Amino acid sequence: MRRVVVTGMAGISPIGNDWSTVASNLKSGHTGIQVMDDWEKYSGLETRLGGPCDFSRPKHYSRKDVRSMGRVAIMATRATELALENAQLLNHPRIVDGSTGIAYGSSAGTPSAMGDFGNMLLNHSTDGLNATSYIKMMAHTAAVNIGVYFGVKGRIITTSSACTSGSQGIGYAYESIKYGQQDIMIAGGAEELCATEAAVFDTLYATSTKNDSPSRTPSPFDANRDGLVIGEGACTLILEEYEHAQARGAKIFAEVVGFGTNSDGNHVTQPSPETMANAMQRALQDGSIAKEEITYISAHGTATDRGDIAESHATAQVFGSNTAISAFKSFTGHTLGACGALEAWVSINMMNEGWVHPTANLINIDPECAQLDYVTDSIRSLDCNCIMSNNFAFGGINTSLIFKRLS
Repeated sequence: MRRVVVTGMAGISPIGNDWSTVASNLKSGHTGIQVMDDWEKYSGLETRLGGPCDFSRPKHYSRKDVRSMGRVAIMATRATELALENAQLLNHPRIVDGSTGIAYGSSAGTPSAMGDFGNMLLNHSTDGLNATSYIKMMAHTAAVNIGVYFGVKGRIITTSSACTSGSQGIGYAYESIKYGQQDIMIAGGAEELCATEAAVFDTLYATSTKNDSPSRTPSPFDANRDGLVIGEGACTLILEEYEHAQARGAKIFAEVVGFGTNSDGNHVTQPSPETMANAMQRALQDGSIAKEEITYISAHGTATDRGDIAESHATAQVFGSNTAISAFKSFTGHTLGACGALEAWVSINMMNEGWVHPTANLINIDPECAQLDYVTDSIRSLDCNCIMSNNFAFGGINTSLIFKRLS
C-alpha cells in the first residue's frame, strides 16, 4: 500500500478565503452568518439566515472560461487553482499527463439553472435554456469543470452525496492513490448558497429561525439550538503519493492515514449512532490507529436536534469522553457539499499550529447529548498529532477521515 500526503490546500468560506483570515475569525469568535434580506420574497420560508461567501469571479477567468460554470463550479475551480498553486503544481505537466485525477463533489449544481428547466415544466417554454444549462445544473458540474479548466486526463470520481460530498471526495482520492491508480488527486467539494437549499430543511422544521440574532446561531450541541443555517463555499486538497511528493521537494501538510464510510441502511433523514460509530471505527482500522492517538475530532455538528444527539453518542461510543471536539459549522453554517473538505482544511491547519477552535454559541450543553470534551468559549492550545474529521449525510451516508502530522 502506498502512503498518501496532502501537499496543497485552499478554501473559500463564509469567514474567509485564505487560512490567515479564517484563523483570525475563529480566534476572535466572529461567525459568517447573516440575514438574507432577499429571502423575504419567499412566502412560507421561515428562516432568513445564511452563510454567504465574499466571492466573485476572478478577473483572469474569461467569459469563455466560465460559460459552462455556475457559481458552485467557479468557486470549486478557483479553490483548486489556489490549492495547485499552494502545492507548486499549477501548470505542472503531471496535471495533464493522466497521472492526476479528481474526486470532487457537491450536493447539487447551480439552482438557477435548475430553475430554467423548472420554467419549462411549469410554463411549457424553453425560454432561458441554452447549450450550457444542463452543465451548470448537473450535480457533477464542479468535478467536470475542474477537469476541463486544468486539462486533467486521469480518473474523475464525482461525489454527490449531500453533506458527505467533500469528505467522500477526499476519501476516494486517498484510496485512488493508496491502491496505485493515480499519483496525484484533486479532492474536495463545493456548494453555492440558495434559498431552495434552506427550504429543503425548512420543510423538515430543521432550520434556525433566530432571524433577529444571526450571530447567535447555529449552536451545535447546545440545549437551546433551534436548527441549522445553510452556508456556501469550496475547498480543495491536493493529495499526492508520498515518494512522488518527496522526490519533487514538496511541502507536506499532513498524511491521510484513515478513511471509513458506510450507510445506515435504515432511514433517509433519521441518523443511526451505531453506523456513525462504525464509520469512525473503520477509519481507525484502516489507518491502524489506536483511538488514544486521536487528540481532536472535527464534528459534523449541524445544530439539528436528532443529528447532534446521535453524533455525540456515536463519538462517545468510540472515544469515551476525553477527546477534544468542536464544530466548524457553528461559524459558517452548513456548507453541504463543501463542509467535509473545509473542515479537513481547517483541522489540518490547526493541527500544524497547535490549537483548536471552539464551537461558537455553545453555552449550555444539551443533557441529551453524550458527555464529551466540548471545546467552548475560546480556542484551546492543543498538541495535535492525529485528528479525525467526521461527516454524516441525508440517506444515512457516513464518513470519517484521519489526518496525521508527518513524522
